[in-house]
Amino acid sequence: MVLQNKLGITDEVTLAREEERISKSHAVRLFESGLLDTFPVGTYAGLAKIHGYLFGDIYDFAGQMRTVNIAKHNFRFAPVLYLDAALEHISAMPQSTFDEIIEKYVEMNIAHPFREGNGRATRIWLDAILKKELGTVVDWSRVDKEDYLLAMERSPVRDTEIKQLLKNALTDRIRDREIFMKGIDASYHYEGYNVYKTETLPRGDQTT
Repeated sequence: MVLQNKLGITDEVTLAREEERISKSHAVRLFESGLLDTFPVGTYAGLAKIHGYLFGDIYDFAGQMRTVNIAKHNFRFAPVLYLDAALEHISAMPQSTFDEIIEKYVEMNIAHPFREGNGRATRIWLDAILKKELGTVVDWSRVDKEDYLLAMERSPVRDTEIKQLLKNALTDRIRDREIFMKGIDASYHYEGYNVYKTETLPRGDQTT
């Protein structure tokens, strides 16, 4: 089933390509403009702003809390009935240490507040917390796709694996454009988006 979108696309493959192209170019602008640094850090409100910026030209629901229950690989994310309360709780969770930040990230992944694009938006959100609190970010290009997906799948029960995996990929190059670009490409690769390289997208790329 193809998600209803602002582009009027009815083919799933075509939508995926355009979603990748447009949202990746928006991620570049989010970083280069400095706008990301103005968003609230570590809260659902900040995550909603990131999601809205990435996907606002593609979906009406961008930046909006989902209204349907969703599942992936037999795992059911937070029920809509309890989602608002869950997001309030997550926003209030501490984030002063690496362990606290990753625990918060795991809980936000379990909440999965949006209809689509949760992982890509939440990894940017995670880096914003790490940057503010610890002066580091994850170099996602050093995090293997299968290792990451397996660790995240197990994280609701045991988060030590994802903590170790991400700790080993930390870097203090928090303003490095190359780190960010490679990180976006890796983040999209986890979700199966591999057509475009972030570095080759024109700056200011629009939907047309």
